[in-house]
Amino acid sequence: MTSKKPKKGDTLPPLTIPVTRTLVIAGALASRDYQDVHHDPEAARAKGAPDIFMNILTTNGLVGRYLTDHFGPDAVLRKVAIRLGVPSHPGDELVLNGTVGSVDGETVVVDVVGTNRLGRHVTGTVTLDLPGGGA
Repeated sequence: MTSKKPKKGDTLPPLTIPVTRTLVIAGALASRDYQDVHHDPEAARAKGAPDIFMNILTTNGLVGRYLTDHFGPDAVLRKVAIRLGVPSHPGDELVLNGTVGSVDGETVVVDVVGTNRLGRHVTGTVTLDLPGGGA
């Protein structure tokens, strides 16, 4: 967690998340996404994927966690706008990186990129409110 006021251009330390079979399945179940490609390896292979893969809601939650872990429990996520790229399969490592794109009073916009062995899994921007400006 950071204690200094963020500035445009600041980079956040990376967060590496092991993508396990449990993470993929639990994330899909928690978000009520019962699509078979998120829990059934045979069904995923029948649809052209090498294995099950993480759903967008799990990715969205991990992006949120990345930022609230960095900015602290008082940070309020106001807008999360992400786009998925390559899938994340069990055995991958998802590495999240962020750069502060703008700061306006207590509002901070962070550009986020998450990569794995296949390339960019997620890109987007997150708008947060930091009571006290994050200081």
